[in-house]
Amino acid sequence: MKITLAHGSGGQSTSELINSVFAKHFSNPILNMMEDSAVVDGSSRIAITTDSFVITPVIFKGGDIGRLSVSGTVNDLLMRGAVPKYITSAFIIEEGADTETLDYIAKSMADTAKEAGVTIVCGDTKVVDGNGGIYINTTGVGFVKESTDILSTNLREGDAVVASGNMGDHHATILSARMNIENNIKSDNAPLVEMVRKMLKSGIELHCMRDVTRGGLGTVLCELAKASGVAIEIEENKIPVDEEVKSFAKILGLDILHMGNEGKLVAIMPMAQAEEAVKIMRSSKYGENTQIIGEVKKGNGVTLITPLGGKRQVHVLFGEGLPRIC
Repeated sequence: MKITLAHGSGGQSTSELINSVFAKHFSNPILNMMEDSAVVDGSSRIAITTDSFVITPVIFKGGDIGRLSVSGTVNDLLMRGAVPKYITSAFIIEEGADTETLDYIAKSMADTAKEAGVTIVCGDTKVVDGNGGIYINTTGVGFVKESTDILSTNLREGDAVVASGNMGDHHATILSARMNIENNIKSDNAPLVEMVRKMLKSGIELHCMRDVTRGGLGTVLCELAKASGVAIEIEENKIPVDEEVKSFAKILGLDILHMGNEGKLVAIMPMAQAEEAVKIMRSSKYGENTQIIGEVKKGNGVTLITPLGGKRQVHVLFGEGLPRIC
């Protein structure tokens, strides 16, 4: 069945769409009440994030817009040390979209929410003119302990910079799909709940965590260095990159430092605790390629040490590296 403007009317067609796709996959006691708002258990401190997902194509190697929307929202909460609990889901659907595609995306979204331990508690659908596009807006809510204080302003001289895995996978996947390039590269879109939970429970003094998404590793590190008023030095040879992604980037003239991911993080902690952090992250789902890639130093800006020992200044991504990557 193809989506028509009638599916956004708020009448019978809307009800049929909700029941046949979203209610089927998102069913839970809170959502099933179908009230105007969800009433849920709270906490003294909560983390809230919101995001919109407009990626094209909506289904790609290793994932889809549904998995991406849950992973991206959950990961944003995790970066502040929150325990993700609830997600809202609003779909904007262009006329001509296929309900089979919607069903696939909704199921993927539900499966990822289950993996991440979050509940989709409310949602909305709107249908607009267009050519079959699908967009998702989410809001995530998580609980934060009073003692947790993970901020981008917490970096200290001597801290270790740890990356949780291969850089550029998601960027290379989406660009390959758009250019019809055949390869084995898959998106890394994933919720990093297990990894962060293990680190928080370990007692490691996490000064900061950031997920590496649009703008890539280089942009994230530049933002952190500026926020804390420090310098960050990273070694090119230590940055984990899949060989096929490295070759793909080289052929197209792409900079790995500015290629996006959707299932990787950067963690900053005292250097004395870095090896323990690496062990924990490598033992976690999605963290097998974790590496210590650099150190926080006195000064400002981000410097890359090349394999030959040269130094290159790293800057924030200028312009749009790849539109509609998430």
